[in-house]
Amino acid sequence: MWRSIILFVSVCSFSAYYIYEPLPEQMEQKWKIMLTNSFFRTLSHADFSELVGLQHYMGVMYLITLIEKVVPLSDAHVQVIEESFEGVDVLVYQPQQKADSSDLRRAVVYLHGGGWCLGSPSDPYDLLARKIVKELNAVVLSVDYRLAPPHHFPEPYEDVYRVVKRFLQKEVLAQYSVHPGRVAVSGDSAGGNLAAAVTQQLLNDPEQQVNFKAQGLLYPVMQALDLNTPSYQQNQDMPLLPRTLMVRFWSEYFTSDKKLFSAMMANLHNSPESSTLLKFVNWSAFLPERYHKQYNYSAPVVMQEKSKALDRQWRWIGDPRASPLLVPDSALHALPKTYVLTCEFDVLRDDGVMYVTRLRAAGVDVTHHHYETGFHGAMMFTVWPTDFLIAHLMTDNFVKWLQVSL
Repeated sequence: MWRSIILFVSVCSFSAYYIYEPLPEQMEQKWKIMLTNSFFRTLSHADFSELVGLQHYMGVMYLITLIEKVVPLSDAHVQVIEESFEGVDVLVYQPQQKADSSDLRRAVVYLHGGGWCLGSPSDPYDLLARKIVKELNAVVLSVDYRLAPPHHFPEPYEDVYRVVKRFLQKEVLAQYSVHPGRVAVSGDSAGGNLAAAVTQQLLNDPEQQVNFKAQGLLYPVMQALDLNTPSYQQNQDMPLLPRTLMVRFWSEYFTSDKKLFSAMMANLHNSPESSTLLKFVNWSAFLPERYHKQYNYSAPVVMQEKSKALDRQWRWIGDPRASPLLVPDSALHALPKTYVLTCEFDVLRDDGVMYVTRLRAAGVDVTHHHYETGFHGAMMFTVWPTDFLIAHLMTDNFVKWLQVSL
């Protein structure tokens, strides 16, 4: 009996030790966050698997995608169809009731997050898509773009761009009973990065006749030049996206060569080519004072010598299709009305806030919702047992914005 008691106490103690992590006092539902994050921390030990040669790090992390990847089914209110646009798989969500030809619908192109390496249009994005369809009587196009590391930049971006170009053709919009002047693009995290980049690049396309009326960027990734902003420093060990994992996502987006990952971890990845763009990510200029915290600005070091083997990847770091924050002010003026969601306890907080500052200075209509108790990825946790009150608040606020803006 005593052995059983000792074993039980030992297991409980180990579990508590493994699950518990100190979190800021302001965060709500702390134990639920700890329990949720323990699953992701377990997967993060994938670097051991890679070290011993069993499986690539992202190959183990990809288990998250496999768990989620179940093709959603139609129900009484929403019809779900699998389609292929320009060779890219998409899910099309539509109201079951046919649209009146005199009353065309809104539409939202949605791009899932996952650091360009994980994720799919399925759970948890299925629930958000259904909510948008039902509350806005809208069509949602959810894009299953190719993922790194098998497909590095610019392939995921190019997948999204091709899909968007196809969907925004007037005859295709008519096929889905969508009004050409009422289409938005949205995405979270890496999906927010893709949404911002595609929206910018479409404005430069002389063939494009239809553009987005709005863009919704949910805790977006906006730049790869400075990975030591105050939010990267403040939240380097925060769930569910510690700095190490975000840097790993960035490096894998460009290449699986560990030299780039090591350089990015030390914030020593800028070359003379990218150094001319550092002015666009100078957080001392673009972050309101309250986000500076106790940190002092120090411009990233520019490496005069770089690896010839990584020459292409070094050039991509400064590509605005990868880092939408790097476009000049003149490229921002014509952007559509924009929604930006940021979270206090998120390494990407300052990326989103800097973009808000620059968009407003350029005269763009911007709605910025900052959640003082929020953490990265929070909006997607709406189902028991990983359901958070803040997730429902974020979702409701975003859908309300879409309702008004489209």
